[in-house]
Amino acid sequence: MLSFFRNFLKSKIGAGIALAVLVLITLAFAGGDINGMRETAGLSSTTSVATVGGKSVEANDLATAANSQLEQIKQQNPTATMKMLVAEGGLTRILDEMISRTAIGVFGKDNGVVASKRLVDSEIARIPAFQGVDGKFSQDAFRQALAQKGIPEAALRDDFTQGLIAQQLMIPAQFAATMPSSLAARYAALLEENRKGQVATLPALAFAPTQPATPAELESFYKTHINQFVRPERRTIRYATFGEEALKNVAAPTDAEVAKRYEADKAALYAARDDRKLTQLIVPTEAAAKAVAAEVGGGKSLELAATERRLSAAKLESFTREQLASQFSPAIADAVFAAPVGKLAVPQKSALGWHVIRVDSEQKTPEKPLAAVRAEIVTKLAEEKRRAAFTDLLARIDDQFQSGASLVEVAKAVGATVATTQPIIANGSVYGKAGETAPAQLQPILSTAFGMEQEKPQLAQLTPGTANSPGQSYVIYDVTAITASAPAPFKEIGNDVADAWKQDKGAAAAKAAALKIQAAVKGGKSLNEAIAALGKSLPPVQDVAMSRQMLTAAMRQGRQVPPPVSLLFHMAKNTVKVQAVGGNRGWFIVALKDVVPGKTDNPLVVQGTQRELSSQLGSAYTEALAQAIRKQVGATTHPAAIKTVSDRLAGTGTAAN
Repeated sequence: MLSFFRNFLKSKIGAGIALAVLVLITLAFAGGDINGMRETAGLSSTTSVATVGGKSVEANDLATAANSQLEQIKQQNPTATMKMLVAEGGLTRILDEMISRTAIGVFGKDNGVVASKRLVDSEIARIPAFQGVDGKFSQDAFRQALAQKGIPEAALRDDFTQGLIAQQLMIPAQFAATMPSSLAARYAALLEENRKGQVATLPALAFAPTQPATPAELESFYKTHINQFVRPERRTIRYATFGEEALKNVAAPTDAEVAKRYEADKAALYAARDDRKLTQLIVPTEAAAKAVAAEVGGGKSLELAATERRLSAAKLESFTREQLASQFSPAIADAVFAAPVGKLAVPQKSALGWHVIRVDSEQKTPEKPLAAVRAEIVTKLAEEKRRAAFTDLLARIDDQFQSGASLVEVAKAVGATVATTQPIIANGSVYGKAGETAPAQLQPILSTAFGMEQEKPQLAQLTPGTANSPGQSYVIYDVTAITASAPAPFKEIGNDVADAWKQDKGAAAAKAAALKIQAAVKGGKSLNEAIAALGKSLPPVQDVAMSRQMLTAAMRQGRQVPPPVSLLFHMAKNTVKVQAVGGNRGWFIVALKDVVPGKTDNPLVVQGTQRELSSQLGSAYTEALAQAIRKQVGATTHPAAIKTVSDRLAGTGTAAN
């Protein structure tokens, strides 16, 4: 968990925060539901955590941005908590980005760079949360969204203004950066270079103390590394699933209901039908229509007559008299159904022009009497009755929960069996039991279950009905026990603390040994000789040979590159470096023995490299410009106010979850 937070919080987003639009607003509406964050932080609306060029950065805005950042992190790791984000320096980083954005906004206004009201309005209108059902900006949706999130319109507009000013200042700097082609060619050649070296591994456990720690040492280690022993929030979910089998005694359709449905559907489904397939040509004038009719009467096909006039005759499928009358006109319908099959109807006019229509075929269907379709109607009505009864059942369950009924009472009423999960964490894993998870059918409700109050039952659909599988599946569930995320008590995890202490001591000793080996190699010994001098049983030294092209391809494909191999490509020839193994599990020693330069004569490769380097150079320019602007504008932080925000976010309440 700790390494996950460190990696996430160290990532850069563009040129710092300069090119990000809306720390407060975009994250609030796109990152998750942060309703009530301003209130749950328990902060004064006028508390300032920093002053930038005379403009304040408010505590409420910092708390909101922190909650939004946590929502993003939870998309990748549902067990993340605000306490961990604060402990890993996340709040400091977020504040730093907010200060940079504010400084850029102040600098822009002081130097005549503005974002007009119309430009801000156009950006606001693009946010989906502010759009109505027609996809256009809705003033009502705008007001409701702001009210729901507790964000003043002035704050939204101010944040948009800052973001737009930042874009005007920073984007030109980014796109003005161009890497010289000569340097791009040299860099492109690097892609084909080959490197050879050696990697040695010093596991922490190989250097761990042989004597156990004293109780005092373990308690001291536990206190100084307490975040290492934080347990995620656990919840126990009680649930019962059911479907339409819960329905009892649904009345069968009566004769009167069947007769009524037959009469209602008779005209559309059961009446006699006369369907005709047609070929149609539309011409602009009556004279043209009569000329075409004369040619067809003389033996020419309607299609050929149309082609000669650079027109096309269209095939019309299965029209009834009523459909033709509705789509074109009653006169056209009457003419078509008066014409025999294979002949033209008398040309008639509509709003589209004059219609020349040939009747290609007809299909007459006799009326279906009630007796012939009774079984079909009974089946349809029975399904409708079951569906309506099931909808009523779901509504009653909701009403019962609203009235205070318990999950057990409702489950008994619908004939469902109540089951209870083991304590699980937010990702569905059973706490403390590797490989075990909550039942797969509960996956759709986990996020809700980890945000609801204890013993407040809810109803949710698990699987919708389909044409091939009409049965629907529902679940009623509640949370019977919640264990908040907190460090595990020392007395419960003594063995874990002892193992962690042993590994920590071993990692420290492994580091000392790695530095000793590094010094020996620099003094002229081979890596194997330096390791042998330690007198320990260690993994053999590994020879490594790889081209930079292979390394780049692996990274682009998303494959994990071992850290010491990556380090090998950041070293000078005949040097040796040490590197920590992830998770405090030991140390690597990396020695680079040979570098074989690459060559490239392909201009396309050089051009592609130039574009990539220019983009990276532009990002560096904007980062440097943002820092320079911040320095010129001036910024002062208020440690006491920052600590208040930090303590309250990492303490109790919604913001800490």
